[in-house]
Amino acid sequence: MSLFYDMFEIVYAFIQMITGALAAYQLVTSFFGFWHRKEKILHGPGKRFAVIIPAHNEERVIGPLIDSVKSQHYPEDLFDVHLIADNCTDHTADVGRLHGVLVHERTDHEKRGKGFAIEWILQQLELSGETYDAIVMFDADNLVAPDFLSIMNDKLSRGHKVIQGYLGVKNPMDSWVSISLGISYWFDNRMWQEARQNLNLPCALGGTGLCVDYPLLQEMGWEATSLTEDLEFGVRCVERGVIPIWAHDAKVYDEKPTTFMASFHQRLRWQQGHFQCAKQHMVPLVKQGIRERSWAKLDMAIYLFQPMRLMMLFLAAVVMFLLQYASPSGVLAAQIAHLLPTSVWVDINMVLFLQIPLALLMERVNWRAYFGLVVLPFFLWTWGPVTLQAFFTRTNHEWYHTVHRQAVRLDEMRSR
Repeated sequence: MSLFYDMFEIVYAFIQMITGALAAYQLVTSFFGFWHRKEKILHGPGKRFAVIIPAHNEERVIGPLIDSVKSQHYPEDLFDVHLIADNCTDHTADVGRLHGVLVHERTDHEKRGKGFAIEWILQQLELSGETYDAIVMFDADNLVAPDFLSIMNDKLSRGHKVIQGYLGVKNPMDSWVSISLGISYWFDNRMWQEARQNLNLPCALGGTGLCVDYPLLQEMGWEATSLTEDLEFGVRCVERGVIPIWAHDAKVYDEKPTTFMASFHQRLRWQQGHFQCAKQHMVPLVKQGIRERSWAKLDMAIYLFQPMRLMMLFLAAVVMFLLQYASPSGVLAAQIAHLLPTSVWVDINMVLFLQIPLALLMERVNWRAYFGLVVLPFFLWTWGPVTLQAFFTRTNHEWYHTVHRQAVRLDEMRSR
């Protein structure tokens, strides 16, 4: 048994070193999210947008999204709305036509999923001969703030090529799951995305509320058909030296799952895709980052490593728990070496957790959201089992569709 404990001490020390360094790095970078100054829009309307909406059986929610897009404070002749009715068996296409958008019906039971649908519509746009300056992507369950296209037009006019809008939540108060996800997004928006924007580091693409320069897209191609097509495309941009930027004031509101199992399956898909993308791109990004002295590429590599970090922490916690109860006094766990005193690790994690209510305060969220902090630690813990299962099923490429039911409108959401 002594050999086992010696080996575990070595592994545990390695885990402490890696996860501790990444926690300290995130702690330092997150402080740059404290500052946000709303930028003035300097450029008038000029860019022409193709707004594309991939949708699979979304008849319940697609109408309010289309209405919010068509209510943009932007000239109607400077954007077209393209709805992809992707392998639909309901009335999604009919609802789209009723709301006056361009409907493209796609049937392909082999190439299923959002990434394939986006790749297909881009081919259709190429064949149509229509000229656009940029592509904007929304998920079918979204609602879009009225100044979204105006802000994206301004960012493009300033020379940016890939822009991610703010990822808000339209149903945070529906359940303990949706409020936990809402808190997670509000925190990430401020302490991860805005922090990296202030540091001139690449933001993480969220798959919706995304704006891409059309000539760049034609040049590099979409080629992102994994379970996390947004992450895959963002990584390819960074590899090419194109830094995705964060537009904190261009807001999109997303429907979050309300049940634990729906959330579990959604997060499982995210983590499976994350592992797939990390396997292909993480090491090359590290090599490029070192060779080119590019902190942006190293930062993206660190982001790709995050699921592995989560899994390491979860497994270490499980083993320590078992060792604690391997003997009545818990001596075995107490004998495990620590690189730093336990109090230091507790302090670091406490500071990270205390940043969450601070982020809620800075984002001016509804006061009821603070009650979600009670259940948040358990929800965060569940990322461990999700990530562990994702690691062992990371070769899965089957798309899991999250059912959406929140057919609320933007003005209704503000009063909820």
